[in-house]
Amino acid sequence: MPVESRRIELHVPPGQARERLDQYLVHHVENATRTKVQKAIDAGLVLVNGKTAKRSYPVCGGEEIQITIPKPPPPDIVPENIPLEVLFEDESLLVVNKPAGMVTHPAYGHYTGTLVNALLYHCREHLSTLNDVTRPGIVHRLDKDTSGLMVVAKNDHVHALLARQFSGRTIEREYWAIVWGRFEQSDSGLIEAALGRSTSDRKKIAVSKTGKAALTEYTVLEGFEYLSLVKLHLRTGRTHQIRVHLHHIGHPVFGDPVYGGRRIAWGGTEKRKKEEVQHYLTLIDRQALHAKTIGFIHPLTRETMRFDSSLPADMTSLLKLLRT
Repeated sequence: MPVESRRIELHVPPGQARERLDQYLVHHVENATRTKVQKAIDAGLVLVNGKTAKRSYPVCGGEEIQITIPKPPPPDIVPENIPLEVLFEDESLLVVNKPAGMVTHPAYGHYTGTLVNALLYHCREHLSTLNDVTRPGIVHRLDKDTSGLMVVAKNDHVHALLARQFSGRTIEREYWAIVWGRFEQSDSGLIEAALGRSTSDRKKIAVSKTGKAALTEYTVLEGFEYLSLVKLHLRTGRTHQIRVHLHHIGHPVFGDPVYGGRRIAWGGTEKRKKEEVQHYLTLIDRQALHAKTIGFIHPLTRETMRFDSSLPADMTSLLKLLRT
């Protein structure tokens, strides 16, 4: 049986500072290490402008790089007795409140301790199988450090019907986030900006003219001196959509280490204010983003289902301090 593989294509932007090929790939390929990159180059799995290259090839801008990565066989996913906060469960689906820090499904570097490991134990392996073996029951996902509500399918029929609601954009999804800055112009709005994989860093998503359409509605719930609490509704469901859209309009999610949320962007240069904001950052070590509400039509009973959750402790503690 041939080994499956996937191909990554990188378009090096003009003006790229000169950098060794192996170093460039480590910085721009997700989950890459220098050892793995060097082995791939030595094996002829990396092409620069259609030709094999040495590790030391000087990437300097304008190159087209193709990387072929053999896919290892999926690991056995083991049920684990991990506590779950279950808001609803019947014979066909369940709604869970995923904590921040928990990966949704096994992937490179995270083969244990995931939501899937916990679900396999809780549901005694009665989960849908429409996805690959590492994602049983998973109809949609949340980033590792985003907390909140998810619906999980126990069989393939229910999974397909729920997926249809997601693709048809009839699922209600409300997120709350603490973001940098005050919204001076309007307390509500629509962010419309297409999203695609960043051309300079494959680990990130970026606003792109050639990306997929993405729409996020926002409403400001509370304004503070340097921060705001906002409510967000997704009209589309792109990877990192809320985080990238808020960064795009100058209000990155507070604490977000990838999209500008850990850089002190507001508060001025006064020492007291900088120290105050820095203290806020010590209270939360992730993006302050929570999937608070989810609503859908039950695929079998046709009942309208709507679930709401409280904000997690880290966001609650920060808001309590901001309100004093």
